[in-house]
Amino acid sequence: LLDREGRSLPFQALFGDRKAIVVFVRSFLCYTCKEYVEDLAKVPKAFLQEANVRLIVIGQSSYHHIKPFCSLTGYTHEMYVDPQREIYKTLGMKRGEGSNVSVRSPHVKSNTLLGSIRSIWRAMTGPAFDFQGDPAQQGGALIIGPGNEVHFLHLDKNRLDHVPINTVLQLAGVKTVNFSNKPQIIDI
Repeated sequence: LLDREGRSLPFQALFGDRKAIVVFVRSFLCYTCKEYVEDLAKVPKAFLQEANVRLIVIGQSSYHHIKPFCSLTGYTHEMYVDPQREIYKTLGMKRGEGSNVSVRSPHVKSNTLLGSIRSIWRAMTGPAFDFQGDPAQQGGALIIGPGNEVHFLHLDKNRLDHVPINTVLQLAGVKTVNFSNKPQIIDI
């Protein structure tokens, strides 16, 4: 893996000493990934610290894309890249879209047409963006550690097949987050 400065580190370093939620995204240009990571950005650092869990996003492009993607999404947790897709391959993450597109991520707000147009526009107009990585690569989510203990693995079937963030947080022992824009009603 490479960090935002281009420094190399082994994948095992992310979860050797404590549990980690690791989310693999298709591409930093993918609108569904962008919207999912925007919601991941809403997970308070205090919730993660309280549970002693790391939240990590891994993409498959160049490390040069990490800082602009974090700026775009507001994501302040850890982010790395696997430009050769070695970990994607090792975990068996598939390439291509599955035929069952009835699955719909609760974190994706854009429709397919508008989201795709925005992705293409970002690729064409952003100085830090280019068409890197494998556009057919799917992502997934993993809860691992401490050590090599795997608690959960989900391999996305298509671009909308993200695991709901609160499901992953709950499985990792982290407090859940209200992602709705509606005000919460508190019973007294």
